[in-house]
Amino acid sequence: MFEVKERFKLSDKFLADYKGIQPKWGPLGYVTYKRTYARVVAGENGRTEEYWETVRRAVEGCYTIQLNHCKSLKLPWNAHKAQRSAQEMFRLMWEFKFLPPGRGLWMMGTDYVWERGSAALNNCAFVSTDELEVSFAEPFCFLMDMSMLGVGVAFDTKGAGKVYIQEPKPGGYTHVVEDSKEGWCDLIRCLLDAYIGQGKRPSQIDYSKIRAVGSPIRTFGGIAPGPGPLMECVANIDKILMPRVGEKISSTDITDLMNVIGKCVVSGGVRRTAELALGSPLDEEYLKLKDPATNGEKLSAWRWASNNSVSAETGMNYTEVGMQTAKNGEPGYFWLNNARAFGRLKDGETWVDAKVSGTNPCAEQSLESYEICNLVETFPSLHATYEEYERTIKYAYLYAKTVTLIPTHNERTNAIMLRNRRIGLSQSGIVESFERHGRRTHFDWCDKGYKYVCKLDKIYAQWLCIPESVKKTSVKPSGTVSLMPGVTPGIHYAHSEYYWRTIRLDKTSPLVEPIRKSGYRIEESVYGDNTLVVYFPVKQAHFERSKNDVSIWEQVENIAQMQYYWADNQVSATVTFRPEEAKDIPRILELYETRLKSISFLPLTDHSYPQAPYQEITSDTYLMAASKLKPLDFSNLNTDEVQDLYCDGEKCQMVGKMPQPQEFDFTSPEDEEKKKLAQSAAPKAEPFEVLARVEVVEHPGAEKSEEEEVGSPA
Repeated sequence: MFEVKERFKLSDKFLADYKGIQPKWGPLGYVTYKRTYARVVAGENGRTEEYWETVRRAVEGCYTIQLNHCKSLKLPWNAHKAQRSAQEMFRLMWEFKFLPPGRGLWMMGTDYVWERGSAALNNCAFVSTDELEVSFAEPFCFLMDMSMLGVGVAFDTKGAGKVYIQEPKPGGYTHVVEDSKEGWCDLIRCLLDAYIGQGKRPSQIDYSKIRAVGSPIRTFGGIAPGPGPLMECVANIDKILMPRVGEKISSTDITDLMNVIGKCVVSGGVRRTAELALGSPLDEEYLKLKDPATNGEKLSAWRWASNNSVSAETGMNYTEVGMQTAKNGEPGYFWLNNARAFGRLKDGETWVDAKVSGTNPCAEQSLESYEICNLVETFPSLHATYEEYERTIKYAYLYAKTVTLIPTHNERTNAIMLRNRRIGLSQSGIVESFERHGRRTHFDWCDKGYKYVCKLDKIYAQWLCIPESVKKTSVKPSGTVSLMPGVTPGIHYAHSEYYWRTIRLDKTSPLVEPIRKSGYRIEESVYGDNTLVVYFPVKQAHFERSKNDVSIWEQVENIAQMQYYWADNQVSATVTFRPEEAKDIPRILELYETRLKSISFLPLTDHSYPQAPYQEITSDTYLMAASKLKPLDFSNLNTDEVQDLYCDGEKCQMVGKMPQPQEFDFTSPEDEEKKKLAQSAAPKAEPFEVLARVEVVEHPGAEKSEEEEVGSPA
């Protein structure tokens, strides 16, 4: 897939300074890293990587790609400058100035990437169903294929009405499912095509080649689920399509098919993935897909698997759809024409991205159909000066651009990705940066930083002999990556100044005993789910206000300003709102429709159930708990438990069979009763969210001129 003739290696002398020590982790950083990104080290009895080894793998992988790209095209390569550049990238990652996406921490530098392409390094994708009459199964199989590689996939419902569903004709043969991602996708393609008369359905399906439950997936990582999820997926497809025989496919059918495939993937070794449905605001049936009163059974069965949004248009009437959002947080909104016409809003209409047809599951990237993208996270709040941050931007950009040098296994995706070279330099800890540097200063950094990214792209595109990136910056919601340095996620506000952050671990996890020995509070789960709940005391850095203290209007204005000064793709943000603010949502959508590309909302709720993920505490409680803690020691443990959250964020993750709790317009006593019922039925374990950093690491490195490094890897 990507011919590696020579591998780049960091200097052993340089690496010696990092062996055996730990970086300055955030409160949950080391635990998160060990359970999410540390790969098993070959030949060492199941030991998983320490952080210096993960950073080495990622950096060496990045520069190996550059080296082989240059060698294959006979382009200039200066080994001395490359070594110096790679060491600087290592230092910036070590000091948490920037980090690759979780995909990069998990997969960069592995043989899997060299052998099977770059899809597994990318965060997210979009696929349109607009051409269902041309290739009916393809969009569904694309979602399944990419999801099984950990790529979050969004889709639209434009294929509604374009094909008739037919009763499958028996084929009189046995379909043997191969034990691979391709084998699973082939079965789904065969089944779907039979429902529109483009093939025959096998009389029998042989699942015997699929490895048993609990077997390790050695190439990609994770644990095999056995054939059960795939068998259930086949049964669910029949449940959806058989009653629809003789009818045109609907937006409901499309969404349900994508959802049952997503559910299959969640159960299938990659434990978490993400989906977003993008429908019409005029499609009443689509808008009611998650109505628990009429669709409760299917909501519980599979419709929880996607966040549902609408493709909004400027000038539309937001009253009805906006009030639905006010009740349950959905739909979200994506303004397609704004994404096509604009990069940064500050730069006016450019139409350089006119082929955009959708967005990714967290809505921070503009995407064409079958396009994928990779994101890199920077942490401006962990920088003292703009000059220091500018240096970080350079290496974050270089990592992201390098990923675009490797094709994927999908030819249609390559035709788009290699032309667009789309990347997303993101920021986390934005609110912390507001509070540390000042809002005006932060936006000034964004403005200057964006212009610097554009300058870099011209330089490196010329050196690498590839196109400039069609878009380059975004704000993603973040998740486990920003747990490592402990900054606030994306553009979101902190929970409170002091709080418990709980996570759940299986009772058999090898992490449990070291955590217990380090003095952390551990409880049995009150829900009898064979898990333990660990309490991490957190003190929020640069704290001024919690998410409960900030109005819906200020949050939306923050998004608009970042769309203006920084993001030429999009700003992904989930705006939280209090019950009394719900009525403002239609007005907000109308007033901000020309200043946004995407937005979603979530009602603020009082998580009063036991062992909630966030629990506000006093400073005395925090100090007492923190004083009892000892350093964590995970040496010589196999902690390869949980894979990356991929396209992650508050509203992006799919975490098993977990329907979102329904919310209401809490304006009457009757609705207050509904609220209590909804909370009592809510999922008891929530996905990871991001915490705050306790202390800031400054960057001591000397600056080098841009001209000194032109014509080399950095």
